[in-house]
Amino acid sequence: MVAAASVVVAVGTATGMLTALGDDGGGRGTDQARSRSTTAPRWDPPPGSPSAAPAAPPAPSASPTAARTYPGASPRTASAGPSAAEPRPTAAATGLYRHPDSQVLDWVRSHPDDPRRDVIAARIAGRPAAVWFADPTRATLTARVRAVTSAGAAQGRVPVLVPYAIPDRDCGGHSEGGAPDLDAYDAWIDRFAAGLGSGEVIVVLEPDSIAQSECLSAGDRADRFASLARAGRVIKDADPRARVYYDAGHSGWHPPARQAGWLRQAGAASADSSDGVFSNVSNFHATADEIAYDRAVLDALGGPPGLGAVVDTSRNGNGAPADGAWCDPAGRRIGRAPTLSTGLGRVDAYLWIKLPGESDGCKGEPGTFAPAYAYDLAR
Repeated sequence: MVAAASVVVAVGTATGMLTALGDDGGGRGTDQARSRSTTAPRWDPPPGSPSAAPAAPPAPSASPTAARTYPGASPRTASAGPSAAEPRPTAAATGLYRHPDSQVLDWVRSHPDDPRRDVIAARIAGRPAAVWFADPTRATLTARVRAVTSAGAAQGRVPVLVPYAIPDRDCGGHSEGGAPDLDAYDAWIDRFAAGLGSGEVIVVLEPDSIAQSECLSAGDRADRFASLARAGRVIKDADPRARVYYDAGHSGWHPPARQAGWLRQAGAASADSSDGVFSNVSNFHATADEIAYDRAVLDALGGPPGLGAVVDTSRNGNGAPADGAWCDPAGRRIGRAPTLSTGLGRVDAYLWIKLPGESDGCKGEPGTFAPAYAYDLAR
C-alpha cells in the first residue's frame, strides 16, 4: 500500500480550518470568519520508499496523492462572542482559541432539532480549530489576522493560524492558488506578520510546502526554502511570542532524515525562525505513529533543544484506513481533543488543523460541511 502524502487543494470553502479569504471585498464580504474549505490532495512517496509508519491512501493521479481539504474562513472583525445557543468550549480545549464562526457552527445553529446536533455540537463544534489564510491578495490581510489574534488575546487563549499562499502550493494540482511568485509571497508574509500583535499565537507555516517540494526543480526548491526561512524570521521578529512550526509531512511519507534535510534548508533548525515541526495535517495517521516520526525528524534535524512538534489529531482516532482510502473514508473517528498540554516531551500540542466533518469531496462538495460524515466521525 502506498503511503499518502499531503497536498493542499483550495476549493471554495475551507475545510478543517477557518481560512481568511475575501481580500477583494467581493462575494459574502471581506473579513467574514467562516470555515471555508480547500481540499488538499497529498502526494505519496514512490512505492517502496522507506517509511517507518503505516501507509496512507493512494491518490487517483499519476503521482500517488491522498486528498485533504483545507479551510477558508476570514475572521470577523465585529463583536463575535459566542451566542447562548452555540456550544461552549470544553475544558480539554482550554488554552486554545476557538473562532466563533465556522461551517459546523452554522449548521449547529440552523438545525436545533436535528437528532445529530448534540453530538456534533459537543464533540466538534465546541472545539478550537485553526484559522487559515489562503488568499494571496494583501489588501485586508493585516486587519484579518489582527481580528483573530486580538480576539484570542482578549480571551486569554492562543489562536492557531495557517498561512497558505506559497507559490505553486500544490505543484499545479487542484489547489490552483498561492502568490504569483516568491517576491509577492514575501510581501504577503510581511502583511500577515503585521497583524500578529504581541500575544501568544501558533503559526502552522504552509502545509505541504516542504514535504511536497520534490516536485520543484532544485533551484526552485532552494528559492522556496529561502522564502520559508525568511517567513519564519519575519513572523518571530514581528511577535516574539509567536511559535512557528514547519511542514514535516506525516509518518507515511518521507523518511525522517530526508525530511529533516529539507526542513534544515528551510530554516526549521534555527531558533530565529522556528519552534519545530507539524505533521499529519488533514491525514489519518495514528497519534503514536506521528509522535515517533516527529521525534525522529527532530533528532535528525538538530537545532536548539527546545524544538518540538504539533500533530493534527482531527481525524486520526482510528488511524489510517487499511485499504488506503483517502476521500472521506468510512470508519474514521475524531482524535485527541486540541490541547497545549500533551504531557509528552517534544510534543507541544495536539491541534485540529482540519475541521472534522468538512468533506474531502466524497460525502459532499470538497470543503463543505457534511453533517452525516461529521456525525460518523464524532459518535
